[in-house]
Amino acid sequence: MPNRSYDAIVLGAGAAGLMCAATAGQRGRRVLLIDHADRPGKKILISGGGRCNFTNLGTAPDRFISANPHFARSALARYGPADFLELVGRHRIAWHEKTLGQLFCDGSARQIVDMLLEECDRGAVDLTLGDKVAGIDHADARFCVSLGEQTASAPALVIATGGPSIPKMGATGFAYDVARRFRLKVVEPRPALVPLTLGENEQLFRTLSGVSADIVAKAGRAAFREAALFTHRGLSGPAILQTSSYWRHGDAVAIDFLPDHAAGWLKQAKRTSPRMTLGKTLAGVLPDRLAATLSDRIGLTGELANIPDARLNDAEQMLAGWRFTPNGTEGFAKAEVTAGGVSTAELSSQTMGARRIPGLHFIGEAVDVTGWLGGYNFQWAWASGWAAAQAL
Repeated sequence: MPNRSYDAIVLGAGAAGLMCAATAGQRGRRVLLIDHADRPGKKILISGGGRCNFTNLGTAPDRFISANPHFARSALARYGPADFLELVGRHRIAWHEKTLGQLFCDGSARQIVDMLLEECDRGAVDLTLGDKVAGIDHADARFCVSLGEQTASAPALVIATGGPSIPKMGATGFAYDVARRFRLKVVEPRPALVPLTLGENEQLFRTLSGVSADIVAKAGRAAFREAALFTHRGLSGPAILQTSSYWRHGDAVAIDFLPDHAAGWLKQAKRTSPRMTLGKTLAGVLPDRLAATLSDRIGLTGELANIPDARLNDAEQMLAGWRFTPNGTEGFAKAEVTAGGVSTAELSSQTMGARRIPGLHFIGEAVDVTGWLGGYNFQWAWASGWAAAQAL
């Protein structure tokens, strides 16, 4: 491809880049898709335990985090879960719904990658893998991308290289470097959908490695009811990963260990089973190790019959809003996605194009739009890639 000319160049052959390239190619555009990795869709392949949680039926703008909470609305409205399901159906990929609207392949995530590559073939997209971009120049309304001794140019350049989460997959902050090169603002990137870590002062939880429970976790105004998993470093599991996207260093996280129990349930237990202890009562509704640890920390000993109602009320309040302060997260290495990114204030929500740099677009995880756990980030990749392709 020495000095080849295209209508559009897409950097990044992940979910957003593949969707954008395929859609633009099928609109008759000559598209070059470039990725420094030796295989396309690497992050897709490991997602959802290898089965790719490719969208969520509950997709809505309020399930995405951004400095501009309305930015994602346009793209999501124009390309939603039903649109991607139609594509999946055309390729005869069997799927199933898990909890909370999450859709997975019955078979393998490889089916989604193969589907997107077939769509790229239909659009006659040129795919170049294993080449690192050496430079990007912009002059005379064209972008010139250098790959060693080879170059390609186009009036449109789409950055779909994601964020730095999961660096072992080759993830970098390349998109932010490009944005800054063109003097576009970047919202500080941070790990999201990531386990939280605990310090020495939170030994209560650090002794429970391997225990899981259905809880409600809260950070700020956000609250999620799903499973939490205690680890040797802190807390993980869906409820914690969701909460981590809203958590800020120094803030507390609150856990309701018994979200199905109404106020006064311990006093009721006292009347129906007065000879039970708090520990045994909790063991009836929580894992044994967790029940014993919480009971010891609350410090109520003896039979319920001998514990004043006021002390039982206090115990209920502790169990319904147990606060702890993480000392950090497990970082980009364990983060499923990156929060922050290219500022939405710089981009058109219709085209994903930079307002001040005609022809330059950012899509997917590179943008300051982060979805909840459960297929939302893939739907943003499909929607933002599709939106950009309409403008190429």
